[in-house]
Amino acid sequence: MAERPPVPQAAGGMLRQAQARFPARSAGTRWPTTCSSAEEVIALLDRPPFRAEKKYARWARRTGARAIMAWLAGFPGESWQERWEASPAAACPHRWAQEGHTWVSSAAQVKWPIVQTGLLVLAGADVIRLPLTWLFGHRTTHLRSVVEARDPEGYARLQESVDPKRWASVGGGRARLALARIMLAKGGGLADITAGDAIQYSIELRKSEIDNSGGTLFYSWLRNLGYLPSDAPATLRFLDRVTGQLTCEQLVDRHGVACAPIRRLLIDYLEERRPKLDYSTLDNLARALTRNFWSDLEHHHSGISSLDLPPGVARAWKERFRTRIQRRKRPDGTLEETVVERADRAPLLMAVRAFYLDIARWAAEEPARWGPWVAPCPIKEAETFDRKRVKRVKARMDQRTRERLPALETFAKAATDHYRHHAARLQALLAVPPGATFTLGDAVYTRTKNGATANARNPHGVLLRFDQAEHRAFWAWATVEFLRHTGARIEEMLETSHHALIQYRLPTTGEILPLLQIAPSKTDQERVLLVSPELADVLATIIRRVRDPRTGAIPLLAAYDYEERTWNPLAPLLFQWDRGGENCRMSGEFIRDALAEVLAFIGLTDSTGQPLDFTPHDFRRLFITDAIRSGLPPHIAQIIAGHTNINTTMGYHAIYPTETIEAHRAFIARRRATRPSDEYRTPTEEEWDAFLAHFEKRKVSIGTCARAFSSPCVHEHACVRCSLLRPDPAQRSRLEEIRDNLVARIAEAEREGWLGEVEGLRVSLAGAEDKLAQMDRRTPGGTAIDLGMPRMVPAQPIREEGTASLRESLDDQQ
Repeated sequence: MAERPPVPQAAGGMLRQAQARFPARSAGTRWPTTCSSAEEVIALLDRPPFRAEKKYARWARRTGARAIMAWLAGFPGESWQERWEASPAAACPHRWAQEGHTWVSSAAQVKWPIVQTGLLVLAGADVIRLPLTWLFGHRTTHLRSVVEARDPEGYARLQESVDPKRWASVGGGRARLALARIMLAKGGGLADITAGDAIQYSIELRKSEIDNSGGTLFYSWLRNLGYLPSDAPATLRFLDRVTGQLTCEQLVDRHGVACAPIRRLLIDYLEERRPKLDYSTLDNLARALTRNFWSDLEHHHSGISSLDLPPGVARAWKERFRTRIQRRKRPDGTLEETVVERADRAPLLMAVRAFYLDIARWAAEEPARWGPWVAPCPIKEAETFDRKRVKRVKARMDQRTRERLPALETFAKAATDHYRHHAARLQALLAVPPGATFTLGDAVYTRTKNGATANARNPHGVLLRFDQAEHRAFWAWATVEFLRHTGARIEEMLETSHHALIQYRLPTTGEILPLLQIAPSKTDQERVLLVSPELADVLATIIRRVRDPRTGAIPLLAAYDYEERTWNPLAPLLFQWDRGGENCRMSGEFIRDALAEVLAFIGLTDSTGQPLDFTPHDFRRLFITDAIRSGLPPHIAQIIAGHTNINTTMGYHAIYPTETIEAHRAFIARRRATRPSDEYRTPTEEEWDAFLAHFEKRKVSIGTCARAFSSPCVHEHACVRCSLLRPDPAQRSRLEEIRDNLVARIAEAEREGWLGEVEGLRVSLAGAEDKLAQMDRRTPGGTAIDLGMPRMVPAQPIREEGTASLRESLDDQQ
């Protein structure tokens, strides 16, 4: 097997791009304050804003600063920063904490707390700058207060723009600590912090072993103050996990292609196709051609370098490609691997076939570029057809829809009850002071002493987050109501903004209708839906919840598009939440987990007793099925759903057996309405006797006559010649006698010269032989059994139905 080249890392591509575009400031080693003399530094500490109000604090700052500068004077350098970096204290904060007192005591005999105070005031006055990694390991509770004195106006403006509860919260404290660390490491005030400084801090914080939760709130504060450029990243929360749009070269190299000419060919092919494709399609195409096709060939056939695949190589690849390994985690935590049929086999085969055919077509226009790579396509057109699998998927989805549509109202009611349950629990908790107990049901809970959080402990001492439970229950309810009333995709729901609510005035009556504008998603086609009263109530509740209580406006968010790998413009998204003080859009994983909690709350099961789960896309199928069943024309449902093809809409529509029966009955009623009314009269006794006599006269000597009722015998009872005769296998001997007699008569007629009779006898002989052949085909290697003719007994309902009804019944049987 060929050894694959190293695969470059794609995750975090946007973080690396932002880091390259916005470099962090260099801390430097010389600036005016660090180049000052010891006396000038002490004089600076005696002036505002570094002058302490209390006399002891002023003495401690001066004494500690003098001691540290006296110690640093023994190291080489022309500035205090250079001397600090030359000292052993700059190597590790843990060494400073363990040995710093001994080092400084060699130059000045002062207590260790005084030395710590001196270090903080020197860093706060920008005499020395401590690296971020050093600050992460240095624990102190006075860091924020010392640095805030450097830029009091900036901090006052920041505090005015932040909610007081958020400012005093744990997340707010971490954000202020982050700003303090950046200023201590880079110098300057809040307005001097750059996007590169913030990005570097986020990267270093993620590398450290300390708790980095809420480590990006400070960045949103800087953006709100206008200190960052407009083209800076909208947030730092997800930059380390998203890739952004990769180049065609990166798309190929992420899966590793050993053959350099084939690698160059794949890159050129993707570059040629890129202008006509969206990024998601281009990404899937690159994955199909590299990982699933060529990289697999290189892995199993070392040294392969041509698209002209031998039949055995192509056949082996298609056989491997037919299945895949499915990994599932068992309850005990171990992984279970199962070989299953690949569901996307046909689309991937089609992508490889298009790759070969495109090269052959482009070779006619650019023979020098594409001609050397023209090769026979190893995939036939018939191999790309996947009708059976599509039908199986359609049947499975229809069954899923039929199981969930009757339970939709129950599930929606359960989501409402689930939200009300958790909202009542949260109100009960907030009604008592911190540390007090309250009762819910039969259990007694104790609210935590931290009044800023809505947490409580149950009788077993387990901490429960009532606010987070209510938060998930609300958005589960909002999701169910939004999807069931709109039929939108989950990505369309998550991208719905406040601007999507528009009004339309009817030109005839002047009535104002509320409309919901669905942003382009899968098909890049915008559409507008009529807002029902139920949906309007849901949207109003969502708006009240996400509105900023201080300004009354919905916060603007820049959501990341996971399909196009780009950041959307700032918009007042409705499905957003306060995550650690920073507003962010909800994810699909959060929505699915919230729906799972509703299912656990109600305990719905299917006919087999298994949990009846609901996914966000189930509501789209239920919406389309219910709309068409209620009489909405399919082409209108297509427009509402945003499908480009009506066949896709009908694929979402689950057909019920009762619908088929009712449609057939309606067809029969319409057909009856178009026939003459005299056909529906009651038959006379003579007509009914003639009808019964027809079936009694169908039995002949060598079989059964199958001609229709009231039709004459076209062969004048020469049954051997008639194609309507159904020969009876039990009469084979009689038919053989007829055949032998016909042969003898033909010989006699030819001998006597009766040429006119020879013609007719030969027609009869051909008919007899055909009837014998029919017997052979009907009973291959077996014995024929005569079941007899069914006995026709006249029934009263048939007589009253009439001749026309009888004809319809016979037509339907045929």
